[in-house]
Amino acid sequence: MGSASVKREINLIRNVFAVARDEWHWMEHNPFKGLRLPPTAPRARRIDPWKEARPIVRWLGYRTGRPLETKSQDVALAFLVALRTAMRAGEVLALGKGSLDLKKRVVTIKLKMQYLTGQPHRVPLSRAADRLLRLVADRDQCFTVTSASLDTLFRKTKTSLGIEDPHFHDSRAEALTRLSRKVDVMTLAKISGHKDLLLLQEHYYRETPEQSRRVSDVLWPRFSVLYLKRLPSDT
Repeated sequence: MGSASVKREINLIRNVFAVARDEWHWMEHNPFKGLRLPPTAPRARRIDPWKEARPIVRWLGYRTGRPLETKSQDVALAFLVALRTAMRAGEVLALGKGSLDLKKRVVTIKLKMQYLTGQPHRVPLSRAADRLLRLVADRDQCFTVTSASLDTLFRKTKTSLGIEDPHFHDSRAEALTRLSRKVDVMTLAKISGHKDLLLLQEHYYRETPEQSRRVSDVLWPRFSVLYLKRLPSDT
C-alpha cells in the first residue's frame, strides 16, 4: 500500500475520533493527535497526448463532433474537458446548461464557493474547451455518467490498452502545467482555485527542468528579436 493510501485511511479514522471527542464527548483524547503521517512525494506524472490521451478517448468511442450516445463517450469527453480546463472530475460532471456561459466562455462551479468573496468559482474556457462543451451545452446535466462509473470505465480502458499509470486526476495537473506557459502564476491560481501557491507549484506544476529549458530556448529568441533591437545604441 502506498503512502497516499495510508494517509487517506488514517485521515478517515482520525476524523472519526475527532467527532467522537469534540461533538459526541465520548472521549477526552484523540489517539491520533500528534501522529506523524508518512511523507508523500509529489506526483510528477504527465499525460502524453498521443500515446495516452488519444488512445484512451478513441477506445471509449469518442469521435470529434459526433453526438454522445454512451456513458463511455461521456467519460472520454469529460477527460478532454478536464485536460483543457484543469477542472476536477466532480466539477466537470456537475456541469449543466445553467452553469455554462458559452457567449462569455466561462463556467461557474456552483459547488465550490470562494472563501473571501463567497461567490462561486468561475473558470474561463479556451476555444478548444468551448468547442468540446458545445456538444452537451443544451443538456440540463452535461454528463450522464456518475463519478463511480467514470472511475471504473477509465480504469478498465487503461487496462485494456495496457496503459498503467495515468489517473484521471492527472488531467488537472497536465492542464495547469500547460496553462503555466501562457499565463502568470496569479492568473493560474485564479483559474485553478488555489489559495496556496506552494501547493500549486509542488503538486500541480509538473514540468521537468529539461522541458522548461526547451520552452526558454524557444521564447528567448523571440524576446531578443522583439526587445533587444529596441535598446539604445552604444554609439
